[in-house]
Amino acid sequence: MVAKETKLSTNPNPPIDKHESADSLQSKMRIEGTLEILHTDKNGVIIQNKIVPNLVVNSGLAYVVSRMKDTSKNVMSHMACGSSSTSPASGDTDLGSVLGSRKSLTSTTITGSNNEKVQYVCSFAGGEATGAIVEAGLFNASSGGDMLCRTTFAVINKGSTDAISLTWTLTLSAS
Repeated sequence: MVAKETKLSTNPNPPIDKHESADSLQSKMRIEGTLEILHTDKNGVIIQNKIVPNLVVNSGLAYVVSRMKDTSKNVMSHMACGSSSTSPASGDTDLGSVLGSRKSLTSTTITGSNNEKVQYVCSFAGGEATGAIVEAGLFNASSGGDMLCRTTFAVINKGSTDAISLTWTLTLSAS
C-alpha cells in the first residue's frame, strides 16, 4: 500500500480573525466650525453680533492631514473678509472677492474640556476690510497658501471707522 502525501497550505495572506467588538471601535472624525462676528462702531458700541456655521474646504482637510503627518505646512495665521455671496463649495481655495487684504491673527488658543477645539481670533480696525462684507476665510499665509474654512452670511456693512472682530472656532469630534 502506498501512502498519500498531504500538503499543508502556505497561504501568505491567511484570513483575518474579526471580533465582534472591532465594529464598535470604528469612528469617524468630524470637524465643525463656527464664526462669531462682532461689528462695532468707532466708540466700541456693538452694531451687530452673529454666529454663523462654516465649510471646511478640501484644501483645509488636506491641510489637517498634512499637519498630522509633519509640520511642512505653516500654521493658520490669517483671516480675510470678502464681498462675494457665492455659497461656499468644497473646492474653494480663496474667497470670491477679498476686501482689502488678509490680516494676521491676533491669537490662537486650544480650548474645550478635552482640548478638542481651536479658536482663532482676528480684528479688522477702521479702514480695513471696509464695505459690504458677506464672506470670510481662514488661511495659513498672507497670500496663496491653504484655506482651511470659508463661510458666507447676511451682509455686514462695515463703515470706514467701524471694527470687526472675527472668532473662528473649530471643534474636532469622533462620531
